[in-house]
Amino acid sequence: MAAFRGGMSKVPTRLLGGLIGLGTAAYGINESIFTVEGGHRAIIYSRFSGVTDQVLGEGLHFRVPWLHRPVIYDVRAKAKRITSLTGTKDLQMVNVTLRVLCRPQIDQLPSIYRNLGTDMDDRVLPSIMNEVLKSEIARFNASQLITQREKVSRLIRENLTERAEDFWLVLEDVAITDLSFGSEYSRAVEAKQVAQQEAQRAAMLVERAKQERQQKIVEAEGEAKSASLIGEAIAQNPGFLELRRIDAAREIANTLANSANRVFLDSNQLLLNVDDYQFSETALKAATPKSK
Repeated sequence: MAAFRGGMSKVPTRLLGGLIGLGTAAYGINESIFTVEGGHRAIIYSRFSGVTDQVLGEGLHFRVPWLHRPVIYDVRAKAKRITSLTGTKDLQMVNVTLRVLCRPQIDQLPSIYRNLGTDMDDRVLPSIMNEVLKSEIARFNASQLITQREKVSRLIRENLTERAEDFWLVLEDVAITDLSFGSEYSRAVEAKQVAQQEAQRAAMLVERAKQERQQKIVEAEGEAKSASLIGEAIAQNPGFLELRRIDAAREIANTLANSANRVFLDSNQLLLNVDDYQFSETALKAATPKSK
């Protein structure tokens, strides 16, 4: 009976020891493995040798608990945006907003950790972006920033990419997203545009005056030519004038006929004056062409 009681008292102790051993093993296994997510890389820091040069890819990895500590980096491209107030070559102040997409060089992650830590983009990018932006903007006039924006953006991208390589950073894209000038320059540009529009309007008025003058010249030449032809026709055929008088009388008669009033006109008022002109034999002979 006593032996049975002694055996029963030993069971909880053994069970407790087993549970402790199992928990210790589970903790050791959990601390011995770690996972690198997609778009990330890891390096190992050893308490004895420091940062290792091996870069671990995505997936499950093993480490020695307490001795090794994984440092995980996000190697996906991230956007960084800054706004800088800088001066142009002609001493105009301009606000430039620059956006870059950057990521660390994967094979240089150990060097990045030794020199910059894990927040390398916040440590490096603001300073080099401001430096390159101010130096490149100062090479152009304010108007050139608008007319040569693509060239300015390309120069900034080339110089900024070169500077970022010194800190093991890769720039995927560099773009000027906003460009705004001071109020004084904006007013000057607006006044210049108004002056240009006024000059264009004045040039258009001058051109219109030239066209109107040319039109009057052509009309005067046409009228002179018409008068000359009419004179020749009258000289060659006296009946031509009588035909014109008949046409004028017809137009007057049509106008009066369409009127609501009743008007009586004699031949003289209708410009016919038939009794005032006689076709003399001499005039008819002069108008009749001679037969050869």
